[in-house]
Amino acid sequence: MPQQPLAQVPLDSRWHWQERGLCRSADPLLFFHPQNERGSSRVRRDQSAKRICASCPVRLECADYAIRAREPYGVWGGLSEDEREAIYRRLDSRYVAGPVGNGLHLAGDVINRAISRDALGLGA
Repeated sequence: MPQQPLAQVPLDSRWHWQERGLCRSADPLLFFHPQNERGSSRVRRDQSAKRICASCPVRLECADYAIRAREPYGVWGGLSEDEREAIYRRLDSRYVAGPVGNGLHLAGDVINRAISRDALGLGA
């Protein structure tokens, strides 16, 4: 994965949604991979985190924040690091940190696919 700067918190960020996130009652290690984790171990851990995100009431706010902040680490709103990196490569960086909802607007298709049955390892 190309090197990117640490998250750049958008000026209009609101944090109230984090209080309602299902991840708050889950093991944080599920959402952030250990150093050098690769292959099927990483895929299984990401899928487990995404299953929690899939039923989270603030998944879209979380995904929007992560895209707009260019969050480099962890699973946010059902999006893995690799999925967000693909979004960043595809978008002109001027538009990523735009207003609240901009991440959803620019990457809604990827956000929805991220928690599809296939992405969660549940098949069709």
